Amino acid sequence: MVVDQNCTMHHLDMELNMELPMECAPIGRTVKSALLRAQDESRVIVGLSAAINVLSKSPDGSLFCLMAVPKDGDSATHMHEVLLEAFCYENDIYVIKVDDATKLSRILGQETVESCCLIQKTWTADQDEERLSKAENQLVDYCEAHWDAPKQPTVQLPAV
Repeated sequence: MVVDQNCTMHHLDMELNMELPMECAPIGRTVKSALLRAQDESRVIVGLSAAINVLSKSPDGSLFCLMAVPKDGDSATHMHEVLLEAFCYENDIYVIKVDDATKLSRILGQETVESCCLIQKTWTADQDEERLSKAENQLVDYCEAHWDAPKQPTVQLPAV
């Protein structure tokens, strides 16, 4: 399943050869918007090792885990990513699969290519309730719609 930049979801069923469109906001741009705002607020943890480190100490502080589609050949990184994804689901952290690590890294202004990042939660002034931006609310709705899907759709990030 692939969700393109205009947020048309295509589920290609090999036996029936049918496409099922789903209308929604351009999810790739929504991901970028949420990333940039969280980065401005210093709520982004970039990189696989950094994400694992933060999650091992405080998993309840993370809202989203964005993971790029893995490249073939690096089995050690792939195992870490699979375990990270399972840990996120186990701790109710929304996982968003994105199409390209290079685009993810460019959006975040990274000089090195990173395959994942976390967006940390933000709280109301009294630390009583989570506070979400409009883009984060849209992403929560998107993630909830796909939470039980056997295979998570891949979001195409906009070109940078």
